[in-house]
Amino acid sequence: MSRTLVIGDIHGGFKALEQVLNRADVTKDDKLIFLGDYVDGWSETPDLLSYLIQLKEEQDCVFIRGNHDDLVLGWFRTAKSNPKWLEHGGESTLKAYQNINSILKDLHRLFLENLTNYYVDEKNRLFLHAGFANMHGPASEFHSNTVYWDRTLWEMVLAMDTSIHPDDDFYPDRLKLFKEIYIGHTPTTRINKTEPVNLANVWNIDTGAAFKGPISILDIDTKNYWQSDPVYKLYPNESGRNQN
Repeated sequence: MSRTLVIGDIHGGFKALEQVLNRADVTKDDKLIFLGDYVDGWSETPDLLSYLIQLKEEQDCVFIRGNHDDLVLGWFRTAKSNPKWLEHGGESTLKAYQNINSILKDLHRLFLENLTNYYVDEKNRLFLHAGFANMHGPASEFHSNTVYWDRTLWEMVLAMDTSIHPDDDFYPDRLKLFKEIYIGHTPTTRINKTEPVNLANVWNIDTGAAFKGPISILDIDTKNYWQSDPVYKLYPNESGRNQN
Protein backbone atom coordinates (compact mmCIF):
# COMPACT_ATOMS: atom_id res chain seq x y z
CA MET A 1 0.00 0.00 0.00
CA SER A 2 1.41 3.38 -0.99
CA ARG A 3 2.12 6.03 1.62
CA THR A 4 2.72 9.77 1.61
CA LEU A 5 5.90 10.46 3.56
CA VAL A 6 7.24 13.88 4.53
CA ILE A 7 10.99 14.30 5.08
CA GLY A 8 12.57 17.02 7.22
CA ASP A 9 15.75 19.05 6.76
CA ILE A 10 18.80 17.09 5.53
CA HIS A 11 21.69 19.61 5.30
CA GLY A 12 24.07 17.46 3.26
CA GLY A 13 23.67 14.40 5.46
CA PHE A 14 23.39 11.86 2.65
CA LYS A 15 24.41 8.90 4.83
CA ALA A 16 21.63 9.73 7.27
CA LEU A 17 19.04 10.11 4.52
CA GLU A 18 19.91 6.68 3.12
CA GLN A 19 19.67 5.25 6.62
CA VAL A 20 16.23 6.67 7.40
CA LEU A 21 14.80 5.77 3.98
CA ASN A 22 15.90 2.20 4.68
CA ARG A 23 14.42 2.23 8.18
CA ALA A 24 11.10 3.47 6.81
CA ASP A 25 11.12 0.70 4.17
CA VAL A 26 10.47 3.25 1.46
CA THR A 27 9.40 1.75 -1.86
CA LYS A 28 8.79 3.20 -5.29
CA ASP A 29 5.05 3.22 -4.52
CA ASP A 30 5.49 5.81 -1.77
CA LYS A 31 5.08 9.53 -2.43
CA LEU A 32 7.91 11.54 -0.89
CA ILE A 33 7.57 15.20 0.10
CA PHE A 34 10.86 16.84 1.03
CA LEU A 35 10.62 20.03 3.09
CA GLY A 36 13.86 21.63 1.88
CA ASP A 37 17.33 22.52 3.16
CA TYR A 38 19.11 19.76 1.29
CA VAL A 39 22.41 21.65 1.50
CA ASP A 40 24.81 23.37 3.93
CA GLY A 41 26.01 21.48 6.96
CA TRP A 42 27.57 18.07 6.29
CA SER A 43 30.01 17.22 3.52
CA GLU A 44 27.87 15.23 1.09
CA THR A 45 25.72 17.89 -0.55
CA PRO A 46 26.87 17.01 -4.10
CA ASP A 47 26.18 13.28 -3.62
CA LEU A 48 22.85 14.09 -2.00
CA LEU A 49 21.65 16.34 -4.82
CA SER A 50 22.69 13.79 -7.45
CA TYR A 51 20.75 11.14 -5.54
CA LEU A 52 17.62 13.31 -5.29
CA ILE A 53 17.73 14.06 -9.01
CA GLN A 54 17.81 10.32 -9.72
CA LEU A 55 15.11 9.62 -7.13
CA LYS A 56 12.77 12.03 -8.89
CA GLU A 57 13.06 9.88 -12.01
CA GLU A 58 12.06 6.75 -10.12
CA GLN A 59 9.07 7.80 -8.00
CA ASP A 60 6.62 10.53 -7.09
CA CYS A 61 8.56 13.26 -5.27
CA VAL A 62 7.84 16.84 -4.26
CA PHE A 63 10.89 18.98 -3.51
CA ILE A 64 10.21 22.13 -1.48
CA ARG A 65 12.66 25.05 -1.49
CA GLY A 66 14.48 25.85 1.75
CA ASN A 67 16.34 29.04 2.64
CA HIS A 68 19.72 27.29 2.41
CA ASP A 69 18.82 25.91 -1.01
CA ASP A 70 18.12 29.45 -2.17
CA LEU A 71 21.42 30.68 -0.74
CA VAL A 72 23.36 27.95 -2.55
CA LEU A 73 21.47 28.70 -5.77
CA GLY A 74 22.61 32.31 -5.46
CA TRP A 75 26.19 31.11 -5.11
CA PHE A 76 25.84 28.83 -8.15
CA ARG A 77 24.57 31.76 -10.20
CA THR A 78 27.02 34.44 -9.11
CA ALA A 79 30.02 32.62 -7.56
CA LYS A 80 29.72 35.15 -4.73
CA SER A 81 29.52 34.08 -1.10
CA ASN A 82 28.44 36.23 1.83
CA PRO A 83 29.93 35.84 5.31
CA LYS A 84 26.60 34.97 6.96
CA TRP A 85 26.04 32.09 4.55
CA LEU A 86 29.56 30.78 5.11
CA GLU A 87 29.08 31.01 8.86
CA HIS A 88 25.83 29.02 8.78
CA GLY A 89 26.85 26.03 6.70
CA GLY A 90 28.01 27.52 3.42
CA GLU A 91 31.65 26.74 4.12
CA SER A 92 30.93 23.01 3.95
CA THR A 93 29.18 23.46 0.61
CA LEU A 94 32.11 25.43 -0.85
CA LYS A 95 34.52 22.69 0.20
CA ALA A 96 32.28 19.92 -1.12
CA TYR A 97 32.18 21.47 -4.61
CA GLN A 98 35.92 22.16 -4.94
CA ASN A 99 36.48 19.12 -7.15
CA ILE A 100 33.04 18.89 -8.80
CA ASN A 101 32.98 19.52 -12.54
CA SER A 102 30.90 22.28 -14.13
CA ILE A 103 28.49 19.85 -15.82
CA LEU A 104 27.42 18.36 -12.50
CA LYS A 105 27.27 21.80 -10.90
CA ASP A 106 24.91 22.94 -13.67
CA LEU A 107 22.73 19.88 -13.10
CA HIS A 108 22.52 20.68 -9.39
CA ARG A 109 21.79 24.34 -10.14
CA LEU A 110 18.86 23.32 -12.34
CA PHE A 111 17.53 21.10 -9.58
CA LEU A 112 17.63 23.99 -7.10
CA GLU A 113 16.04 26.34 -9.63
CA ASN A 114 13.11 23.99 -10.08
CA LEU A 115 12.24 23.50 -6.41
CA THR A 116 8.72 24.53 -5.45
CA ASN A 117 7.99 27.13 -2.77
CA TYR A 118 5.07 25.20 -1.28
CA TYR A 119 2.68 22.36 -2.03
CA VAL A 120 -0.98 21.76 -1.13
CA ASP A 121 -2.34 18.24 -1.56
CA GLU A 122 -5.84 17.03 -2.42
CA LYS A 123 -6.80 16.97 1.28
CA ASN A 124 -5.82 20.62 1.79
CA ARG A 125 -2.62 19.82 3.65
CA LEU A 126 0.10 22.42 3.19
CA PHE A 127 3.81 21.63 2.91
CA LEU A 128 6.46 24.36 3.00
CA HIS A 129 9.88 24.92 4.45
CA ALA A 130 9.31 27.64 7.03
CA GLY A 131 5.89 29.29 7.29
CA PHE A 132 3.79 32.16 6.07
CA ALA A 133 2.61 35.46 7.52
CA ASN A 134 -0.20 36.51 5.17
CA MET A 135 -3.67 35.83 6.57
CA HIS A 136 -4.75 34.65 3.10
CA GLY A 137 -2.06 31.99 2.87
CA PRO A 138 1.30 31.54 1.14
CA ALA A 139 -0.11 32.30 -2.32
CA SER A 140 -0.74 35.87 -1.15
CA GLU A 141 2.71 36.55 0.29
CA PHE A 142 4.14 39.77 -1.11
CA HIS A 143 7.67 38.38 -0.88
CA SER A 144 7.88 34.77 -2.07
CA ASN A 145 10.93 34.10 0.12
CA THR A 146 8.75 34.41 3.23
CA VAL A 147 7.73 30.77 2.82
CA TYR A 148 11.31 29.59 3.32
CA TRP A 149 12.40 32.16 5.93
CA ASP A 150 9.35 32.86 8.13
CA ARG A 151 9.43 31.70 11.75
CA THR A 152 6.31 33.51 12.99
CA LEU A 153 3.98 30.59 12.21
CA TRP A 154 5.98 28.23 14.41
CA GLU A 155 6.49 30.88 17.09
CA MET A 156 2.73 31.45 17.15
CA VAL A 157 1.81 27.81 17.74
CA LEU A 158 4.55 27.50 20.37
CA ALA A 159 2.92 30.36 22.29
CA MET A 160 -0.72 29.30 21.79
CA ASP A 161 -3.09 28.33 24.58
CA THR A 162 -3.56 24.63 23.92
CA SER A 163 -7.16 24.80 25.13
CA ILE A 164 -8.21 27.02 22.22
CA HIS A 165 -10.41 25.13 19.74
CA PRO A 166 -10.57 25.84 15.97
CA ASP A 167 -14.17 27.04 16.41
CA ASP A 168 -13.19 29.61 19.04
CA ASP A 169 -13.12 33.29 18.09
CA PHE A 170 -9.46 33.67 19.05
CA TYR A 171 -8.19 30.70 17.06
CA PRO A 172 -5.59 32.04 14.58
CA ASP A 173 -7.01 32.61 11.10
CA ARG A 174 -3.82 31.36 9.47
CA LEU A 175 -4.34 27.91 10.92
CA LYS A 176 -7.92 27.69 9.63
CA LEU A 177 -6.78 27.84 6.01
CA PHE A 178 -5.43 24.28 5.92
CA LYS A 179 -6.28 20.92 7.41
CA GLU A 180 -2.65 20.39 8.40
CA ILE A 181 0.59 22.31 7.88
CA TYR A 182 3.99 20.60 7.61
CA ILE A 183 7.15 22.65 8.09
CA GLY A 184 10.88 22.38 8.72
CA HIS A 185 13.38 25.24 9.12
CA THR A 186 13.26 25.71 12.92
CA PRO A 187 14.85 22.68 14.62
CA THR A 188 12.76 21.00 17.28
CA THR A 189 16.01 20.66 19.21
CA ARG A 190 15.47 24.30 20.19
CA ILE A 191 12.70 23.06 22.48
CA ASN A 192 14.74 20.02 23.53
CA LYS A 193 12.90 17.61 21.24
CA THR A 194 14.53 15.29 18.72
CA GLU A 195 11.32 13.96 17.17
CA PRO A 196 8.62 15.57 15.00
CA VAL A 197 6.49 17.97 17.05
CA ASN A 198 2.76 18.65 16.57
CA LEU A 199 1.24 21.89 17.88
CA ALA A 200 -2.32 22.81 16.85
CA ASN A 201 -2.46 21.58 13.23
CA VAL A 202 1.22 22.31 12.54
CA TRP A 203 3.81 19.53 12.31
CA ASN A 204 7.48 20.47 12.53
CA ILE A 205 9.67 17.76 10.92
CA ASP A 206 13.05 19.51 11.29
CA THR A 207 14.60 17.46 14.08
CA GLY A 208 17.98 19.16 14.01
CA ALA A 209 19.94 17.23 11.39
CA ALA A 210 22.30 20.17 10.90
CA PHE A 211 23.23 20.09 14.58
CA LYS A 212 22.92 17.17 17.03
CA GLY A 213 19.64 15.64 15.82
CA PRO A 214 18.50 13.03 13.27
CA ILE A 215 16.71 13.23 9.93
CA SER A 216 13.04 12.33 10.31
CA ILE A 217 10.40 10.84 8.00
CA LEU A 218 6.70 11.02 8.95
CA ASP A 219 3.76 9.13 7.43
CA ILE A 220 1.21 11.95 7.17
CA ASP A 221 -1.78 9.60 7.43
CA THR A 222 -0.76 7.34 10.32
CA LYS A 223 1.67 9.79 11.98
CA ASN A 224 4.20 6.98 12.39
CA TYR A 225 7.74 8.25 12.01
CA TRP A 226 11.26 6.96 11.49
CA GLN A 227 14.61 8.56 12.21
CA SER A 228 18.25 8.23 11.29
CA ASP A 229 20.97 8.14 13.89
CA PRO A 230 21.97 11.62 15.05
CA VAL A 231 23.58 12.86 11.86
CA TYR A 232 26.78 14.08 13.50
CA LYS A 233 27.58 10.52 14.55
CA LEU A 234 27.71 9.51 10.88
CA TYR A 235 30.24 12.29 10.19
CA PRO A 236 32.59 12.00 13.20
CA ASN A 237 35.30 14.20 11.70
CA GLU A 238 32.97 17.10 10.87
CA SER A 239 31.22 19.78 12.88
CA GLY A 240 28.08 20.38 10.80
CA ARG A 241 26.71 23.92 11.11
CA ASN A 242 27.78 24.10 14.75
CA GLN A 243 27.62 22.04 17.90
CA ASN A 244 24.25 23.22 19.27
